[in-house]
Amino acid sequence: MDRVAAQPLELLRTRTSEKWTAYPPDVLPLFVAESDFPLAEPVASALHAAIDRSDTGYIGDDGGATTQAFASFARRRWGWDVDSARVRTTTDVSVVIAEGLRALIEPGDGVVIMPPVYPPFFELIPEAGGRVVEAPLARSDDGGYRIDLDAVERALASGARAVLLCNPHNPLGLVHTRDELTALSEVVDRHGAVVLSDEIHAPLTHSDATFVPYLTVSEAAREHTIAAHSASKAFNLAGLKCALFVTASDRTTALVEGLPEEVEVRTSLFGRMATTAAFEHGDAWLDGVVASIEDNRRRLASLLAERMPSVGYLEPRASYLTWLDLSALGWGEDPAPVALERARVAVNSGLTFGREGAGFVRLNIGCSPEVLTEAVDRLARAAA
Repeated sequence: MDRVAAQPLELLRTRTSEKWTAYPPDVLPLFVAESDFPLAEPVASALHAAIDRSDTGYIGDDGGATTQAFASFARRRWGWDVDSARVRTTTDVSVVIAEGLRALIEPGDGVVIMPPVYPPFFELIPEAGGRVVEAPLARSDDGGYRIDLDAVERALASGARAVLLCNPHNPLGLVHTRDELTALSEVVDRHGAVVLSDEIHAPLTHSDATFVPYLTVSEAAREHTIAAHSASKAFNLAGLKCALFVTASDRTTALVEGLPEEVEVRTSLFGRMATTAAFEHGDAWLDGVVASIEDNRRRLASLLAERMPSVGYLEPRASYLTWLDLSALGWGEDPAPVALERARVAVNSGLTFGREGAGFVRLNIGCSPEVLTEAVDRLARAAA
């Protein structure tokens, strides 16, 4: 398989996105979830064509092109038959979460999250009128993670009314199994609760794992769930602003259709064009990107074993984000500022993912092998 190579550092530093403007040029930025790969050619062509025809006006009716493109992508990649009539666009996955929860819950309802988890979850729930209820992931003897169904059950039995699921799970690259998700749907159904499933990292599931859309695991899941999807993470389109509400029952579809019209019309015209092109024509590029990420995943394991053997690391099975336990380095509960100051490597603080992130950092491996190697070299020198 042809790998997709990350762009060279000198070109990346001309980008104006957050990843390349938040720190001075002597810092290797391996924090925010932006990748260093070039745009997929079909996406770039669609955007260039839009510029050539000065197609920069208000968003209009595209005849279902975007939602049908997603349905086709879901069928090819995951064997999931999505009804494109039950898919609706908006700006980004954070809006799907906030507005979806607002439709699913009543003000003051508890919403279960499973830390360590994507930091904005802690903020999006109050924005939607809910309150955060934590049911941390369980740890196994080998250091791995899984959904703690007993903790979720206790939270729902105590009055929580919803679960905000991260599938695959950021920051771990954890791909939940069908059995786990089916069991979760049974727990949720037993308590008459609902689910908002954030599946933004799904297209970046690795070749040695299988992504399971939560909406496919049971009839109960189809009845109580709104799922969030987007091409933005896989195809590096965050700045173009397009994401999808996906439903599979009359009840949840009606909830999404009942949201204010502005939730949909704020979708970016360019974002919708790029999303359509990505889902229709981006498979070969995506396969090459995932292969490159898998190479880096294994490279990181080798580098750490050789140069920083005390660092805890479980290879992810989705996305380009890795979860590193730096506790043994003596850099305190929040090693990220130490990594920045001593190694000039910018990583995410584990504490922002919840109390369970003490001593951890999140490191982005969606970069070139050379940048990854240099980052580990810098961290190893700082630890020494």
